Amino acid sequence: MKLEGKCGQNGSLVGRSQPHLGEEHQEQEKAVASAGAEVHVKQEANGKHEVPSKSLNRYTWQEIQRHSQEADQWLVINRKVYNVTGWADRHPGGRQVLKHYAGEDATDVFRAVHPEIDVVKLYLKPLLIGELAPGEPSQERNKNSELVKDFQDLRKTVEAMNMFDANLGFFFLHLAQILILEVLAWLTLYQFGSSWRVTIFITFLLTISQAQSAFLQHDAGHLSIFKKSKWNHLLHKFVICHLQGISGNWWNCMHFQHHVKPNIYHKDPDIKFGPLFVLGDLQPVKYGKMKIKYINYEKQHLYFYMVVLPLLIPAYLNLKSIKMMYLRRDWGDIAWVSSFYIRHFITFGPFYGVFGTLLLIYLVKFLESPWITCITMMSHVPMQMSIEENRDWLSTQVLATCNVQQSLFNDWFTGHLNFQIEHHLFPTMPRHNYHKVAPLVRSLCAKHGLQYVNKPLLKAIGDIFRSLKNSGALWKDAYYET
Repeated sequence: MKLEGKCGQNGSLVGRSQPHLGEEHQEQEKAVASAGAEVHVKQEANGKHEVPSKSLNRYTWQEIQRHSQEADQWLVINRKVYNVTGWADRHPGGRQVLKHYAGEDATDVFRAVHPEIDVVKLYLKPLLIGELAPGEPSQERNKNSELVKDFQDLRKTVEAMNMFDANLGFFFLHLAQILILEVLAWLTLYQFGSSWRVTIFITFLLTISQAQSAFLQHDAGHLSIFKKSKWNHLLHKFVICHLQGISGNWWNCMHFQHHVKPNIYHKDPDIKFGPLFVLGDLQPVKYGKMKIKYINYEKQHLYFYMVVLPLLIPAYLNLKSIKMMYLRRDWGDIAWVSSFYIRHFITFGPFYGVFGTLLLIYLVKFLESPWITCITMMSHVPMQMSIEENRDWLSTQVLATCNVQQSLFNDWFTGHLNFQIEHHLFPTMPRHNYHKVAPLVRSLCAKHGLQYVNKPLLKAIGDIFRSLKNSGALWKDAYYET
């Protein structure tokens, strides 16, 4: 699949692995040259590029921050300045991920979302246009340099602990669990027929299978389970497209925008629920003062039960996925998702027919939806939502996320997303290692006065509704204010 205008297999800031790497470098070198950047790239015999330090332009933060528009995007990574404007449309994670960090230091987010850092660095070199001037700090002046350094030291520590190495056995057992549930459902139907009791039982099995496959595709979408990225890519396609019937490329585009700027209005797609809901403290007041009343937001916590919980996956996400595959002409994902429906028609069609099989598919998704919706929302909706404030990576993630207390059941029921803080700080870390780094993260948060929120499971789910109710009350007060 071509990269132009499309999202690839991950949401990284630059490409993860690509054929014809030399051709990509040549194209980017021409783009940089045409933009007037004074970059002299030397091709060595071993295929590496070196940029003499004396040839680099020197920039201040004031100059860099002027290049934050969609048509003019610069990033700073490890004190080096990159012009990513021409690369944005070809970025595997979509142009929005780059746009969200234009004019900013992207060192920590770049490191956080790239599991194969040595490969992606090759893509950066043709985009290099300069470096920070010697007197400039490594981050913008509003950021706490000590906090940034402490977090970067923490990352080095967990890397030295091999916390980013995936346990293949763990993920094999997780996939086996899913496939066993799928096979058991079919064998039960084949053995006992399609009575209503059997249908209830296989619906129960398939609902668990679908929820657990959602967690597994989330793992495969973030990290390199296998050493070879192509196998990881195939696993992700198999789980999200074939087992779930959702476009993997669409999910990556949306999900990584959420990761780089969680709970930031107009940047995090996971909190774009207008005009159905108003979220946080700022949006309700804004809507209220502007006398916006698409729906009675005072009651939004009630229709969240009736509308979002059961319909988010079978209606919104599925239709959005189909729409984006069609508009992007994403034939690869269309083929993969088609295999999901073909498999169900072959497996269940002889017992339920075409209409009955479709009804079974969407009944399962209807039951899965409250499960996945609560797990994904409980760690973000009750937390702080704000406009862009250009915070450091640690503060950005900790203020927008919370954890749920650990137990064997909670780990299984949430797919280890009860460790959302650790997951957001280290998206490419295998989930079986979150609990090992949690004490280190908690200690760092305490040192810098950041609240590390850890809740019981039921309280975390209940806080979704309490937060919606509070936001609705803020809207009401602002709307009826004289």
